[in-house]
Parts: sequence; structure tokens; C-alpha cells
Amino acid sequence: MRTLIRNVRVFDGERTVTGADVLIDGDRIAEPDAAAPAAVEVDGTGRTLLPGLIDAHAHAFDGDLAEALTFGVTTELDMNNLPPTLAVQRRLAAERDDVADLRSSGMVATAPGGHPTQIMTADVLRAFGSDTGLDTVADADQAKAFVAARLAEGADYLKIAVDDGAVSGMRLPVIGPELAAVLVEAGHAAGLRVIAHTVTAREALIALDAGVDGLAHLYTDVDEQGAEDMAARVASYDVFVASTITYIEAVSGDPAGAELLRDPRVAARLSERARSTFDREFTGIPMHARGVVNASHAASALLRAGVPLLAGTDATPFGPVHGAGLHHELLRLTEAGLTPEQALSSATSVTARCFGLADRGRIAPGLRADLLLVDGDPTSDITATRAIADVWRAGVRQERR
Repeated sequence: MRTLIRNVRVFDGERTVTGADVLIDGDRIAEPDAAAPAAVEVDGTGRTLLPGLIDAHAHAFDGDLAEALTFGVTTELDMNNLPPTLAVQRRLAAERDDVADLRSSGMVATAPGGHPTQIMTADVLRAFGSDTGLDTVADADQAKAFVAARLAEGADYLKIAVDDGAVSGMRLPVIGPELAAVLVEAGHAAGLRVIAHTVTAREALIALDAGVDGLAHLYTDVDEQGAEDMAARVASYDVFVASTITYIEAVSGDPAGAELLRDPRVAARLSERARSTFDREFTGIPMHARGVVNASHAASALLRAGVPLLAGTDATPFGPVHGAGLHHELLRLTEAGLTPEQALSSATSVTARCFGLADRGRIAPGLRADLLLVDGDPTSDITATRAIADVWRAGVRQERR
């Protein structure tokens, strides 16, 4: 079916144009054609059309991909999951039109007893659909076998954890520099990008020296005075960094994320399960006491240094919330110093480019019709992304809520 969105402001993933017409033809964006009228027309007056949002750091369980799509997040990049759960979520994303699309690393590579095994409680394992937990890596042979196993499971990229817990007074076993380098080399040999979970500057530099392509979190232990120097060092490695300020808030006890509950544009769409996560307390997760403040300084310094910033939430069934959490992340990024257009790019074209998702993240003929239509202008007020009028996933218009 052909759908024409008329006279709409378009943020195409990189820049904004006004008074445009955008045609959806099947699952693709097409050039408007006056000789072939559309079956459906949508009035875009006073509205903005965006590429479907991409959450650069999430963990998808039952119900999460549907929750994400409700808020215009058309793709989630899963950054740690166990095979039983991941197989179900991949199947849902492949077979259904009413859930977000999915890419995944499969399991994260970590040392025996290393992060995140300390939080893999019985409840968490049940959510993962497993009673065995993560495969861990203790030596080079295990590292190579780990990568081969993830490749056989269909991993889209590889994730490794370099986190000793010291930032919050914990002592966790951790993959060392040599083993991290073996994992990266094996991942690259298999054609996979490699992303590292790190939460401090020291850990980030270990992962960067090992050759990773990106960091899964902003580092949280560098204050404003040291942010520029650290950003320059990160920039020299030609990597990207996912933000996850929303996650850093949650695990450090910052209540700022609860603003979503007070926004009627969000509250009306939240599921009861999502609402329940705002009261959850996180324990056993290493995080600097000034993590949110330091991460915000890091974000603005990295942007000035030319490092690609990707908007990610680290959403889980336990919080932060899927879908709505990314809208909060966009707000936090603008508060950290990004312009609204830069924040929107971080959740669309920048993430698509860094992860090789060439068919999405922008609005252009021939690309996948993952689209978000909102009332107002999020290029001047970032919270306008929450005023959702319509969502299309691969050209399928979602039922309004």
C-alpha cells in the first residue's frame, strides 16, 4: 500500500527540511509520484517526520520490543542476552510487524565471576529463560571458542566486559588486556564489530588499546576538568560511544528518570509493567557516585572532540524502560550540551552508520520505511518526540494508542 505524508517538516536523520511530501510504498520510502496516487494520505501540517528511533543499548525480553515500538523505537540493539530468550525475540522481530526490529551480540564475554554475573540472580536468570547463566572466558582458547559460539548463534556484533567494580568499592574478576585483545582479534576475524562494557576511563582505555570499535557506556569517573583530555584520547582511537545516561541514573539512584511518569504524552502509553520499574532499586552494579554528572561532561566533551555519540538506554525488563527511556535519554543528551538535531542524529543516522545498518536511520528513497511522526518540532524542543501521532515499522502503520 502507498501512503503519502503531505506538507510535513522532515528531520531526515541529519538535517531538517520543511513543507515536504514523503511517500511510503510497501516497506520502503519512495519518491512522491503525482501520476500514481497514494491510497492513504496523512496531513503533516504542524508535525515532524523522523526516522524510526534506534536504541543503541538495550536488553530485550518478552514484551520489550512491543513496548519499544509503541514509542517509535523501531530498532533495538541488544547488548547481552542468553540463547533461549534471544531466539524468541529474534523470531518475534522477524515474523511480526508490531514489535521493534532487533540486532544482538548474544552473550557478553566476561571473566568467571565477572560483571554482570554478580547480578545474575535466580529472578534474572528466569527472565533470561535459563538456569545456567553466561559462558565465561578465562584464557585464549576459551576466548576463541566464545566468539565461534556467538557467531554460530547469529550474533550481529560482539560485546566484551572490562569492569572490575572498583569504581564503587567492589572487587570483581575481570578480563585483562591480553585476553581482551584476543577476543577483539577473534571478533574482527569473524567480521564482527566489537563493543566494550566499561564504566571508568581506565577500563575504557584498556578496551580501546585492545582494539574495540566502540564503548557501550560513557565513562563515569572523569570530572569536568579532565573531560576534554579524556575525550581527545578517545577520539584518537576512531571509535563510537553509546551514552546510557538513563542507565547511569537508574543504578546510581538518581530519580530524574521519573519525569517520564509526569509527562502525560508518555504516561498514557506506558504499560503497567514499565510503570512498575520506576520504583526498583538496583544493587550490585558498579557505578561512580557522581556518575550522571561526569557522564554528562563526558558526552559534551566527546561531541566537541568529534567522537560519534549513540543514544542508548541499557533498557531491561527491570528498568530503565524500553521505548520511553530513549525519549528521556534524548532529553539528557540535550541537557549535556547536544543540540536537539545532534541528539536526534544520535538516535537515528549516527547509530545506523556505526553499526552498518545501511537500510535505516535516515529518510531517503529506497530506505526502509521505519518512521515516527510527531506533533510539534523536536528540532527546537526535544521533548516533542513524545507527542507521537503515528509510527510505521517497515511501512506498516501501527495501531494508535
